[in-house]
Formats: sequence, structure tokens, C-alpha cells
Amino acid sequence: MERIWAPWRMEYITSEKPAGCIFCVNESGERDRELLVIHRGTLCFVMLNRYPYTNGHLMIAPFRHVSALELLTDEEMLELFRTMSICRTVLEKSASPQGFNIGINLGKAAGAGVDDHLHIHVVPRWGGDTNYMSVLADIRVMPENLLTTYDRLLPAFSLLRCGK
Repeated sequence: MERIWAPWRMEYITSEKPAGCIFCVNESGERDRELLVIHRGTLCFVMLNRYPYTNGHLMIAPFRHVSALELLTDEEMLELFRTMSICRTVLEKSASPQGFNIGINLGKAAGAGVDDHLHIHVVPRWGGDTNYMSVLADIRVMPENLLTTYDRLLPAFSLLRCGK
């Protein structure tokens, strides 16, 4: 039997899980890198998924804790979808994916890991990004560390904030 070592998972397994909602981030932004928050807008923000399907898996959430589309203001909805477009542009320029999965999981039955704070997934995809590991062993191989991905994408988000 082949063994696959993922020692970084032990930190998650043994760590104390944070209380509260992962999408309820503070206003200061001083812990953004630690929380994987890579972009802050006026009404919503973008963070890397800590347990991604592929490298560059982003999540967009309103700052306001809402669970359903109909609870969003028109301004929040517009900013969420504009930010989704920005995420796609950043990923195209930074990672050259061949496609995207973009979606919202509403409710636990639909696959929402956090079902009481609405968020949008933007997942870059490449031909062959799933391989025999996923089929045979229900394992995903991530070729890049999360903070390396964060540091690689951050300049592209910074340029967009400056209007370039």
C-alpha cells in the first residue's frame, strides 16, 4: 500500500476550532493574511478557501451576516457579483485556468459547509486537475501551499484596488 504524507493536516486536526462564523471578519484587517482575506470591498470581501478543491479556490461573502439571497440589499448583490468578476480576472491573469466553477451552495443539503452566511465559490479549473488520486483514494493533491497562493494573488488584487 502506498502512503501519502500530509503533515500540515495535523495542525488542523489538533487545533482548537474557532467559535463563530468564519465569514464574520473584523473591520481592522490586521489579521487578513492569517484569515486568508485577500481583498476587502465596501460591502463584501474575498478569502481563500482553507480547504480548497484546487489552488486559488476563492470565496466571496458580504460583511453582513445573511443566509439567503433575498436578504441581500441591491448594493450588496451588485458588489458581490462585481467582485466575482474581479476574482475571475485575477485568477485568469495569475494562474491561467482553463475554466471555472462558480457557485453558491444554499443550505446543508446543497453542500454548504457554512449555511448561515451566504458566500460564493470561485474555483479555477485546469484540464487534468483531478487525477487518479481523487478517483481511487478520495484524496486531492494540492501542488501549492495556501500562503504561497495568497502571496501570489495579492498583488493582482492590489492592482485592481488601484484601478490598474
